This record gives sequence, C-alpha cells and structure tokens, in this order.
Amino acid sequence: MGIFDNKYLKPFKNIYLIVFIVFAIWMLFFDAHSLIFHHELNSDIEELEYQKEHYKNEMTKDNKAIKELSTEEGVERTARETYNMKKSNEDIFIIEYEDSIAKQKQDE
Repeated sequence: MGIFDNKYLKPFKNIYLIVFIVFAIWMLFFDAHSLIFHHELNSDIEELEYQKEHYKNEMTKDNKAIKELSTEEGVERTARETYNMKKSNEDIFIIEYEDSIAKQKQDE
C-alpha cells in the first residue's frame, strides 16, 4: 500500500504535473513578474492617469485665466471682483447678504 494509492493523490504520481504546479505557484506569487506585482503596477498606472487628467483640466483653466488676464479689461475686472480694488475717483459699496455672512462664520 503506497502513499499514492488514495484516489485524490493519484494525479500526483505524474512528475510533470508536480513540476507544472510548482512552476505555476512560483510564477503567480513569488516571481518578480507575479500577479501581485502586476496588480500593484496597474493600480499605480490608474492613479497616474487620473492625475494626468486632473492636471490637464487645471492647465485648461489656467490657460483661460491667462487669456483673460492678457487684456486690460480682464485685469481690471479681476482686480475689482477678486481684490475689491477701485479707481481713485470711485466709491465701492460691498453688499453682503445674511446667508453669505453665515457661511463665512462657518468656514472660520
């Protein structure tokens, strides 16, 4: 009575099958080109592609801002709206609504 007489262990009598199983396990988990390593690389690639799209969108927004600021009217409008600047002979009245004041207090 041998060790391979069991019906579940009979396929392991074939040395080629044993070598193939060991080779497959080695290639799947332990080799430098394993599935785990490829999965990590694929996730890195997806993250980098997402960042690439994000930066492309940022570049298009910046290009629009550059075009806007290249004209005299664009610079004046940006200074007035963003920085509340005015000409020397003007008066500016800033109107704040109650809901915008509440938002500012929550942000602080």
